[in-house]
Amino acid sequence: MHSSGRPARRGAPEPGGAAWNLIWTLLLCLCAWATPAHGMSDETVASLRQETIDIFYHGFDGYMKHAFPEDELRPLSCTPLTRDRHNPSHIEVNDVLGNYSLTLIDSLSTLAILASSPPPAKRGRNRPLDDFQDGIKALVENYGDGSEGPSGHGKRSRGFDLDSKVQVFETVIRGVGGLLSAHQFAVGDLPIRGYNAKVQTKKGREGILWPNKFVYDGQLLRLATDLAERLMPAFHTPTGLPYPRVNLRHGVPFYANSPYNNDAEHGQCGKDTKQQGTEVTETCSAGAGSLVLEFATLSRLTGDSRFEIAAKDAFWAVWSRRSTIGLIGAGIDAETGHWVSPYTGVGAGIDSFFEYALKSHILLSGLPYDEEHAHLDSPDAFLRTWQDAHGAIRRQIYRGPQHQHPHYFQVDLYTGAMRAFWIDSLSMFYQGLLAMAGELDEAIETHLLHTALWTRYSAMPERWSTATGNIESGLRWWPGRPEFIESNWYLYRATKDPWYLYVAEMIQRDIKRRCWTKCGWAGLHDVRSGELSDRMESFFLGETAKYLFLTFDPSHPLNTWDAPYVFTTEGHPLIIPKRLRPASSVKHTKPDPGPQPTLGVCPLPPKHLPFSVSVTAARSDIFHAASLARLHLMPTRETLESPLVEFTADHPSISASDIQSPSNYTYYPWTLPPEFIPYNATSSKMTVRATFDLSFPSLPSSSQSGLLQRVNEGILVNSMSGVRLGMVRESEPFPLEQKITMDEQFRIYAISNVALGRDEKIYMSRSTIDSFNPTDPFFTRTRDAVTVDLVIDVPPEPVITPSSGILSDLLTNSIDGMENISNMEVIELDVDKEQLENGESYLSSLLHSLQSLLAATSSSTSPPSASGTQKPQTIQRLAIQGTLPLGPGSVPLPDVPDPDLSYSKTNVLSWSTIYIHPNALCDERLPINIPKSYQIIVIPRGGCSFSAKLRNIPAFPPSSSSLQMVVIVSYPEHEGPQYEFESSSKPHDEEGTPDERETAEPSHGIKKRTHENKPSTPATLGKTAKDNNPAPSEDAQPRSKTSSKKKAQSSSDEQVPFNLVQPLLDETQYTPSGIPRPHPIPLVMVSGGDETIASLRRATAVGVRRRYFFLSQGVRINNLIVL
Repeated sequence: MHSSGRPARRGAPEPGGAAWNLIWTLLLCLCAWATPAHGMSDETVASLRQETIDIFYHGFDGYMKHAFPEDELRPLSCTPLTRDRHNPSHIEVNDVLGNYSLTLIDSLSTLAILASSPPPAKRGRNRPLDDFQDGIKALVENYGDGSEGPSGHGKRSRGFDLDSKVQVFETVIRGVGGLLSAHQFAVGDLPIRGYNAKVQTKKGREGILWPNKFVYDGQLLRLATDLAERLMPAFHTPTGLPYPRVNLRHGVPFYANSPYNNDAEHGQCGKDTKQQGTEVTETCSAGAGSLVLEFATLSRLTGDSRFEIAAKDAFWAVWSRRSTIGLIGAGIDAETGHWVSPYTGVGAGIDSFFEYALKSHILLSGLPYDEEHAHLDSPDAFLRTWQDAHGAIRRQIYRGPQHQHPHYFQVDLYTGAMRAFWIDSLSMFYQGLLAMAGELDEAIETHLLHTALWTRYSAMPERWSTATGNIESGLRWWPGRPEFIESNWYLYRATKDPWYLYVAEMIQRDIKRRCWTKCGWAGLHDVRSGELSDRMESFFLGETAKYLFLTFDPSHPLNTWDAPYVFTTEGHPLIIPKRLRPASSVKHTKPDPGPQPTLGVCPLPPKHLPFSVSVTAARSDIFHAASLARLHLMPTRETLESPLVEFTADHPSISASDIQSPSNYTYYPWTLPPEFIPYNATSSKMTVRATFDLSFPSLPSSSQSGLLQRVNEGILVNSMSGVRLGMVRESEPFPLEQKITMDEQFRIYAISNVALGRDEKIYMSRSTIDSFNPTDPFFTRTRDAVTVDLVIDVPPEPVITPSSGILSDLLTNSIDGMENISNMEVIELDVDKEQLENGESYLSSLLHSLQSLLAATSSSTSPPSASGTQKPQTIQRLAIQGTLPLGPGSVPLPDVPDPDLSYSKTNVLSWSTIYIHPNALCDERLPINIPKSYQIIVIPRGGCSFSAKLRNIPAFPPSSSSLQMVVIVSYPEHEGPQYEFESSSKPHDEEGTPDERETAEPSHGIKKRTHENKPSTPATLGKTAKDNNPAPSEDAQPRSKTSSKKKAQSSSDEQVPFNLVQPLLDETQYTPSGIPRPHPIPLVMVSGGDETIASLRRATAVGVRRRYFFLSQGVRINNLIVL
C-alpha cells in the first residue's frame, strides 16, 4: 500500500473507529426518522380522528333534534327540509327526498364504522354503537318492520308506502344501499369491533337482543326489499334501461309507453289521475348502470334473483350502446336507447358506471353464475368492461403532461374530439377507482390537480375550466360532496404517503372554518365568497365524514380486513357473506366465451426518497399542478374567515386554531408561508406542446360550400381553398404497458375550427392536392416506401339460375348406388301435430319447394326479355393493401402509371395475365414457360423464406408479356395481432437462420403471438425472425379467412395494419442454378388469404398504385391520408 507521505488530519475519524461508527449511526437514525410513518405523529392523527367524530356528531345531533323524521336538515334555519310538493319540477329536492328519513338511513353505516374506533372501554359507553341501534329502532317505529302483520305498520307508513315520486338511482344508492349496509353491520356480516351479533331467543322471539331492548331479526333487510319492490316497475322498458323516476306508491303511471300502462286488466291504467301528462324518459349511464352492487347483494341475501337480473340487464343495456371508440354518454333515453347528448367524460351522469364495473367484479368474484350467459353474468365480464372502459378513457379523454398537468376533459361521444375544457367535482371519484384498480401513477398525478384546486378555493367548485382557470358557467357551489375526499382515502391506503393525511387535514380545517352553523353543516353556495346554502345533504354524514374518519383511523377493521367487500357509490360497505359463498371454489364446466381479462396486480407504493417525508411532495410535476390551478396568481388572504366565535366554547368541532388561522396552510410546497420558500427556488421544466397552424390560400374559383365532408372515421376534404390545419407534434402512444419511445409525428387536431378526435383522420384525394408544390417544406408530399395498393379488376360472379334438369340430376346422384329403394331404412320424425292440423304441413312445404325448383327455367334457354336486353353487370375494381420488401434482394416496382380506383374501359390496368401457384413454391422449380407467359405470379406465403421462393423461379428473357411482379399472399395464421415482450437476454441459438427470416417496421423488440396460442417461433419486430408457418396447400387450407374485398376508399388507411410486416429478401436474388439474377423480380405481399387468392383467380387485370403521405418540416403528418 503506497503512502502519500502526509500526516493524518488531527481529529479525523478513522474508518472502523468509534467516531466513525457514531456518524453512521446518526445517519441511519436520521434516515429511519425520515420515513412516511413519521410524516404526521400518532397524536396528531388521533386528534384529527376525534375532530372528525365531532364533525359528524355536530351534524347528526342537529338533524335528529331539528329535522327527524323528515329527510334532511336546513342548518341555517334549523328546520327540516322536505319534498317540494308545490313544485313537482324541483327535481334537485324531489328526486332525492322520498319522505322516509333519508339522512338517518344514510348515516347508519357511518355510525357503525365510528363504533369500531377507538375500542370502547370495558365499562365505558360506545356512543356510536348505541346511536346505531337506536337509529334502527327509530326507523322501525316509523316505517314498521317490513312484515305483513300489524308490526309492519309504523307511525308514518307501512314500509315505504308513500306518495313520493323519486329518482330510481338516488333511492337505490341511498335508501336500499343504506338499509342493506346497516343490516349487514347489525347481523355481523360487516365488522364492528367489540360487537357480538349473537342470535338469542326471548319470549318466543328469535333475534339479536340489544341494550335498548330492541330485538333485531332482519327488519332492515325486509324494509330494503319493500323499497326495492316499489322500484321494480321502472325496469319494465323496451330497452332494459329503467325509467328515471317512480312513485313509491303508484309505480310509473306517468310513463305512457310503460307496459304497466298498456294492460287494462293487470296494469296501472287510471290508478292515479293526478299524475298525467308527458314525463321525461331521459336517464343517465350512471343512473341506469350503477345498481348492481345494491341489487345483487339484496338478491343474494333474500334468494330473489329478480333484483340482480334487472340491475345487470340495465348495466349491459348501457354498455352495449357504447360508441365505436368505446365511450358511453351521459344522458340516454330509457325507451329508445338513444344517447341524448354527444358529450362525455368521467364526471356527472357517467361516473359511477365505471365504478360499478370494477366493484361488481370484486363483490361477485367466487360466486356461481349462469354459465349459459357467462358473457353477461360472470364477474370477469364486469372486469373486462372496466378494462375496456379505462382503455377508452385513457385514449380519448385523458390529457397528458403536455397539457401543463394530466387531467380529464369533455370529448365527443362518437369521435373523441374536444368539446369542453371543464372538470367537475363528481369526476374526482375516479382517482380512487384507479387506485383500487392498480393504476396508481395515473391516480396520483391527476389527484394533484384536484388538491391544488381545493387549496385555491378552500372547497371544490362544482365545475372548473382548465382553459380559463375560472369557475365554469357559474357552477360555483360545493354542497359537501365527498368524491375528492374519497379518492384521497383510497390513495392514502394504497401509498401510506403522509401527503394525503395533510390533504385530509386541510379539508377538515376548511370544512370547520367555512361550513359550520349552529345546527349542523351547510354547503357552500359560492366557494369564492363563502356564502352558505341552507341544506345539509344526507351524503355529508353518509360519505364525507365517513371517508375523513377512515383516513385518520389506519387500524380500523375496514382498513385492515382482507375480504371482498366494496363501498357503494354512496359510501355504504356491502359484502356477500361467507355463509352464502360456496365452501370451495366454483368450477364452471363452460368457460366464459369472452376474452379473458388481464389479471391486475396491485403495484407497490412509490419508493421512498431518502431524507424526505412525502414521495408525492417530491414529485417533479407537483408545481405543474399548482400552475394549472393558477395558485401562483392567487392573492394572499388578509382577512379571517371563521364561524361564530361565541359558540366555540360549547362546540368541540371548533377550536381556537381554526379561528386564528387565516388560511389552510399545511404540508405543501406550494402553500407554505413565503418565509419557508427559497427566494430562488425553481420548478422542474414543464412539457410544452409543439403546435402550429398551417393555412392554405383561398382560391378565387373555389366555392366555400362543401369543402369538408364528414365521413366514417374522419373528414373528407374536397378542396384546400382556405383550409386551416391545426397540428400538434407528439409521440404516438405504444399499445403496450411497457414505455417505449416512438418517433414523433404531427397529428391534425383541428381543421378549419372543427375539432378532431385522437383517432380521426383527414382524407384528401390526389386531385385535391395536385395544384400544390410537392416540395413545400411545410407540406411535402412523399412517396410511401413501405406500402402500396394492389389494384385488381374482378368481374362479377356468374349467376346460376336453376333449370328443370337440376332436380332430376340431384335425385339421380342421391339414388345412385342404391340397389333397392324399398329396402331403405325408415326414419321416424317428431312432428308437431298442432302445426300439421292448423298450419301448413311439413310435407306441403317440401312439395311447394320442389314445385318452385321445377318451375324455374334455365338461364341458357330463357328467351330474352320483352323490354329489351338485360343491363350488363360492371367489373369491380378492388384495392388491396400490400407491403414492399426490404433487404438486398428488394428492387423497385415497374415504372407504370398509377391507375384510378374507379373502373372504366379507358382506364385499364397494366397487366392482364395472372398465374396462381397452388403451393408455397419451396420444394419445386417453376416451369420456364410460366414466367415467360404470365405477367403476375401469385404465391401463398409460408413454408420457406421469401428469397427461396424467388430462387425457384427460372431465368427468363424480359419482355412486356413476361413476368413483371410476384405477389405473395399472406394468411391470418401468419399475422398474429397480439404481442408480448421478449427478453433481451435471449440466447443466440434461438434466433432464426438467415434464410428463414422476415422483418417488420418499426423496431420495438416485441414478439408476435397468434390467436390460437400455438407454439411457434416468434417474429420480432425490427429484427429478423423465422417465417416457418406452414404454407397453405390444396389439401390443407387455413382455418380462418380475412376478407380483402374493400372499397377503394376504405383500403386507403394511413399505415400498414399492425400485423402485416414487410417481407425480408435477405440476399441478392439468384436463379435456380445459383447465378445472380440479371433482371431481379419486384415483389409485393398482401393479406387476405383464400379470399384474396379467389379474387386474383377471377381477376382480368392487375396494377399497382403508390401511396403518399405528407411531411411538415421533415416530420410526418400521421392522420392525413391521401386517397
